[in-house]
Amino acid sequence: MSDDTVKVRIGLEGARELEFDVDDGDSLIKAVETAVGKDEALLWVTDARGDRHGLAVGKIAFVQVEGEKAAGGVGF
Repeated sequence: MSDDTVKVRIGLEGARELEFDVDDGDSLIKAVETAVGKDEALLWVTDARGDRHGLAVGKIAFVQVEGEKAAGGVGF
């Protein structure tokens, strides 16, 4: 993991997890909170490599953000 990225783990229903690095963990946390709050169906996340991940918001079980720049985990 580079010094400029933070590792993110997103748990989905059915005991599945996605793990990738992002440039800004705080922005990811805000995007998840907004998507959940607005009851959006899909959240697109771009990782540090530029790959895009489409997440079904209703299937997200937890979000864990690691690293110095991380604000902490968000669970719901």
